[in-house]
Amino acid sequence: MLDRNRRIKPHPERFQSCKDSFEVIITAEEKVYDQVMEDFQSREQTTYQPVHVVNIEIQDNHDEATLGAFQVLDLCTMMECSGDLEDDIDEILQDFEQKYDREVYHSIAFY
Repeated sequence: MLDRNRRIKPHPERFQSCKDSFEVIITAEEKVYDQVMEDFQSREQTTYQPVHVVNIEIQDNHDEATLGAFQVLDLCTMMECSGDLEDDIDEILQDFEQKYDREVYHSIAFY
């Protein structure tokens, strides 16, 4: 896994150090999801722009990572096709859970 990671990103990344804003943040481990949510709770909100934080638990091995990557891509495609993500997100996540038999955590945070 480390060799693959070295090929696709130049260095480890910390969400807490990132100053960009996103509409959706997807994590693949509950611990990371919790860290993202804690970071948002500790930040001072300035723009009140909403962000959907979604966790899909993916085991840290080659097979699960490959399968999980395709599933996350499918979820992103479903979100991208939505005409109104704010109204459609609950249904999209429910459809995803049923399709892949995976539990999804979802919270809304604000910048």
